[in-house]
Amino acid sequence: MQQQQQQQHRELTLVTPLLSLFFFILFSLNVAAAAVHENPFSPKGYLTRYWNKEVRNDAIGPSFLLSKASPLTAAQSANFAKLASQNALHTKLPEFCSSAKLLCFPDLGQSLEKHAKDASFTGYSARNFSNYGTDRLAGADSFKNYSLGENIPVDSFRRYSRDSVDHKDKFNNYATEGNVIDQSFSSYAAGATSGSGDFKNYAEKSNVPNLRFTSYSDDSNGRAQSFTAYSNIGNAGQQKFTSYSKNGNGAPNEFTGYGTSSNVAASDFTGYSESGNGANDTFTNYGNDENNPTERFKSYGDGVNAGSEKFSNYRDGANVGESSFQSYGKNSNTEKVNFVNYGKSVNNGTESFTGYGKGAKGGSFGFKIYGVNNTFKDYKDKNAAKFTEYAADEKTNLASKLAASSGSLAKKWVEPGKFFRESMLKKGTVMPFPDIKDKMPERSFLPRTISSKLPFATSKVTDLKRIFHAEDNSTMEKIITDALQECERAPSMGETKRCVGSAEDMIDFATSVLGRNVVVRTTESVNGAKGDVVVGSVKGINGGKVTQSVSCHQSLFPYLLYYCHSVPKVRVYEADLLDPTTKAKINHGVAICHLDTSAWSPTHGSFAALGSGPGRIEVCHWIFENDLTWTIAD
Repeated sequence: MQQQQQQQHRELTLVTPLLSLFFFILFSLNVAAAAVHENPFSPKGYLTRYWNKEVRNDAIGPSFLLSKASPLTAAQSANFAKLASQNALHTKLPEFCSSAKLLCFPDLGQSLEKHAKDASFTGYSARNFSNYGTDRLAGADSFKNYSLGENIPVDSFRRYSRDSVDHKDKFNNYATEGNVIDQSFSSYAAGATSGSGDFKNYAEKSNVPNLRFTSYSDDSNGRAQSFTAYSNIGNAGQQKFTSYSKNGNGAPNEFTGYGTSSNVAASDFTGYSESGNGANDTFTNYGNDENNPTERFKSYGDGVNAGSEKFSNYRDGANVGESSFQSYGKNSNTEKVNFVNYGKSVNNGTESFTGYGKGAKGGSFGFKIYGVNNTFKDYKDKNAAKFTEYAADEKTNLASKLAASSGSLAKKWVEPGKFFRESMLKKGTVMPFPDIKDKMPERSFLPRTISSKLPFATSKVTDLKRIFHAEDNSTMEKIITDALQECERAPSMGETKRCVGSAEDMIDFATSVLGRNVVVRTTESVNGAKGDVVVGSVKGINGGKVTQSVSCHQSLFPYLLYYCHSVPKVRVYEADLLDPTTKAKINHGVAICHLDTSAWSPTHGSFAALGSGPGRIEVCHWIFENDLTWTIAD
């Protein structure tokens, strides 16, 4: 017995080193494998585990969500989460934005205020021109092909050319095809004498521009400003003209071809030419062919002496939209205002004139061939300026012409194929496929360990501005406030909604509406966009029956933010999309059809495209790139 135990001991002594070697090799292989795969403690690793825990089916976590997960390492995520909890994230913003792949505007460098001679800035970008050209005598500066086709170009022209004499500035092809443009022209040419500022092809084909002209050309004397083909063919965005040319003397301002063919653009003229002398402002072809523009003129020309304001072909051929003239020409002296061919919108917009010309002495206010939907409240004193209205038959003729042409003309503001009828989703149908490309800056979700520690409410906007270095009236401030307002908006009838800033939050919302047996669907690619496609095989989700879904659409925000909502009465489809010539499969599209449109606005683009109205037809659309829809698994 003792000999047997000694033999076993000798065998165990030999085996132990072999087992140690085995486990060492196994451990080394596991470490090597872990190096190849995602760290389980990183945001991407956590998201994979979270999907497997919360979704109760055999569906693999979608690569779409994983591609949007935060690229932070586990250590970076923990470090930035700690800074967020200490309200100190703003101290490391450049590192945070770069590591987490966020949308942040760079802090501008040192100003290029020294100005020895005339300069031609060709191919420049992201420069600080504060105090540039101050007290300059004569000469000219030219900005040509500046910030072309850039993502998030930031430029500052604060106090540019201030107190100059006979100095000329030319901006040609400035910020063309830019994305999320931030430009500031505060106190530009203030106190200047003579000279000119010329803006041609400024921000053409840009996406979400935020252009600010604050106290532009204030107290100037005889300085001319010209805006030609400014912000044409743009998408969304806003231009603000606050205290523009205030207290100016003999300063002509000309807006020609401003905002032509833009989509949902807004212009804000507050205190424009206020208290000026001999102002001469011309708006020719302003906002023509725009889709749903908003123009606000508040205290425009207030207190002007011997001024002249002309609006010719203003908003001609536009689709709906709104213009507001508050206290325009109020308390002016011998001012002349003339509106010719104003507001001839296809699908009529609205114009409101409040306190227009009130308290004015002398002068004239003329309207010729003016649009049909207008409201004049508190218009001038009884014995003040002369008001010439267009004849009733002109109004009638205009209305009938617009009604006759609106069906075909309105479609030019809606890209072919953006909206379609459910009957189009049949094999063999040839249909236009719209541009579904995502035009927003590329960003990533934040890990929930960080996003949960950041403020997200309009009441906390000051804190958010501090974190993301957003100055007052800056593009970043507008991005933040617009997103918060949309997220805090009350849901529409039958809608369930939530904004989510992490992939985990999106999973939680979708499963709270649909349950845990869910799948994520999105259009495969942008192939076929801007051309015709042939519909191949079609599959109706849930057998083509009315179903529940949660659709998530991107919102513009520093980190990746989605507006997710569920609306009643929809059907969801998947369809192969084929090349119309070769019949080869080029894409796999996901479409959602809204069966109840009764709560939609009559001005919704789908009705302009399809020729109907709220509640009368169903409306279908494709899921665009980087958007998605959740449904119950089949």
